[in-house]
Amino acid sequence: MLSRQALSGVLRSTATRGFAGRTTAAIPHVRSYAQPAQPDSKPPVAVYGLDGTYASALYTAAVKSSSLDSASKSIAALAEVFKKDPKLPIILTAPTLSVGDKKQIIQELQRHTGAAGDKGDTVKNFLQTLADNNRLGLLEGVCEKFSVLMGAARGEVDLVITSAAKLDQKIIQRLEAAVSKSEYSQGKKLKVVPKVNPDIKGGLVVEIGDRTIDLSVSSKISKMNKLLTDTL
Repeated sequence: MLSRQALSGVLRSTATRGFAGRTTAAIPHVRSYAQPAQPDSKPPVAVYGLDGTYASALYTAAVKSSSLDSASKSIAALAEVFKKDPKLPIILTAPTLSVGDKKQIIQELQRHTGAAGDKGDTVKNFLQTLADNNRLGLLEGVCEKFSVLMGAARGEVDLVITSAAKLDQKIIQRLEAAVSKSEYSQGKKLKVVPKVNPDIKGGLVVEIGDRTIDLSVSSKISKMNKLLTDTL
C-alpha cells in the first residue's frame, strides 16, 4: 500500500525536480538478469502549474505502486463529478473548511470513485494529501492534467474543441474525422475533449496537441478592432 507519507515524498521530489527539463543526473541502477525491469515512473510529458505538479506526483506514485490503471479510472470518475456539479469547485476552495469538513468531502469523493477499485488506496491517500496541504481546490485542474498524462502514456493526442454552445455529436465526429486525416494528428489516436466557452461568441477554437486553430467570432472581432486601431 502506498502511504500518504510516501505520496508526499514523491510530491516533494517531483516539485524539486521541476517540469521544464531540469533533471539531476542519477547513478544508473545495475540489476541482475534475475530482476524484472521496473516500469518507467517518469510522467510521459510535462504539465505545468501547481495542479500539474500534483498530477505528475500522482502519476509517479501510481506507477510505482502498480495502481496506474485504477488511479486513472478513479480520477476520470472525479472529472465527471466536476462536470455534473458546478458548485463543487466553490465548495473545495472555501477557506472555512475544517478538518472534519475535509474528511467528509474525501469520503464523498471516494463514493464516486469507487473506493473498492482504488488499488493500494493511491487516490484516497492523494486526496488526503491535497486536504492536508489545503489544496483540494486544485483537484479539478489535477484531473485535467492527469488526463493529459494518461493520454500521452497511451500514445494519444488531445483534440480540444471549444464552442460557444454545446455541439451536436455528429458535428464533433465530423471534426474528429477531418483532423485525424490531417497532418495535425501526427498519425496518433485522437482523444476528443469538447468544451463550452460562451466568451468566444461563436465559431470554434480547435486545439491539437500544442497547436491552436482559432476560428472564433471573438478572435475575428479582436483582429478587426486591431486593424481599425492601427488604421486610425
